[in-house]
Amino acid sequence: MGAAMRRIHVGNALSAFGLGFTVPYLYVYVAQVRGLGAMTAGLVLAVFAVAALVVLPFAGRAIVRRGPLPVLLAALVLAAFGALSLGVAAHSATVLLSAAALGAGQAVMQPALATMIVDCSAAESRSRAFAVQFFLQNLGLGVGGLIGGHLVDTSSSASFTLLFSIEAAMFLLLVVVMSTVRMPRSPRIEGASALSARGGWKQLLGNRAMVQLCVLGFVLFFACYGQFESGLSAYGVEAAGISTSSLGTALAANTMMIVVAQFAVLRFVERRRRSRVIASVGLIWAVAWAVAGYAGLGHGSQAMATAAFVSTYALFGLGEAMLSPTVAPLVADLAPDGMAGQYNSAFALVKQLALAVGPAVGGPLGASLHAPYIVVFLLFSLGISFLALRLGRQLTVVQDRPWLARSRVVARGGSFPKSVSA
Repeated sequence: MGAAMRRIHVGNALSAFGLGFTVPYLYVYVAQVRGLGAMTAGLVLAVFAVAALVVLPFAGRAIVRRGPLPVLLAALVLAAFGALSLGVAAHSATVLLSAAALGAGQAVMQPALATMIVDCSAAESRSRAFAVQFFLQNLGLGVGGLIGGHLVDTSSSASFTLLFSIEAAMFLLLVVVMSTVRMPRSPRIEGASALSARGGWKQLLGNRAMVQLCVLGFVLFFACYGQFESGLSAYGVEAAGISTSSLGTALAANTMMIVVAQFAVLRFVERRRRSRVIASVGLIWAVAWAVAGYAGLGHGSQAMATAAFVSTYALFGLGEAMLSPTVAPLVADLAPDGMAGQYNSAFALVKQLALAVGPAVGGPLGASLHAPYIVVFLLFSLGISFLALRLGRQLTVVQDRPWLARSRVVARGGSFPKSVSA
């Protein structure tokens, strides 16, 4: 890795470390410590999603026009302000405004950092770069959450003020680190400053493969990440009788699987078709939902149910480790020169939509309709495999099998059939 890429990865780790300090404790902080009630706490979590949905359509155009680094620095300053003000806010209005600032800044960081990785990597090294990013994000979140859990004291608002201050300090430290990054000159589309946002979205929506990838991405995030802390946890508690400590163990197993398996999985993924890797993730997640079904609907002992539930989260982690070096590089490869920021922002917007809809649908279903919940999301996982294989028909050989970019024939633009017939 070059110096710029090393700093980008440090930035990913620091931002995740800061978020890990506060995100698991937001609900308790707002509802109990500040005494604002469950309704306000729920609104705070909703504001995070709404703020992301509002800013992401504009973030892509800003990245295309100004470059990813200035946009990232602005997002970090906004997030630091939001975190610091959230730590001292005592009224509903100020809490919600602070959460909106933190959520907006956090949302813009994702496509900005992803675009910087694209600009600082070659096609053949991009999968490894995104795998490192995902590894450091999960490591940072896990370590941040662990340390934050030992610092927090629900009887003292000062302990939460300290947590949010540390988060703000991480963002400001990241401003300093990223200010030293010397980005390579990335391609820019002609007339980018004059191109309207409407024209950029029209061009993106005209890319059939990108549209199909966005649909696939929505299903991926809806059926996995959108269920972790809502439907699946509610199902585990209500149907499987999982204790809160066991639920924490399951989440830890998910993170541990990613940290342990990421680079072993990368060796396997790098020489496989991207569409088939994503399809295999759908099958792995279908098995995970079947195991979850056994945990809550089977007639085994409580120990067996707990072991099965923890295994469900671990299997999800295995699938996530396979996706990280696959999906994000594919978004970059589908983007025309100079449009990576627009495409990354669009995919981040799809992710936020799925994360907003997933808990709203999965939470009530997982808490009350246990068997239908498992069947529905098992079918969604099989749908991932179907959509991935269908996407493969829209990809070029190099997009689906990026290691062929080194081929002299492909590099010179030699004619190849679509990957489905290759």
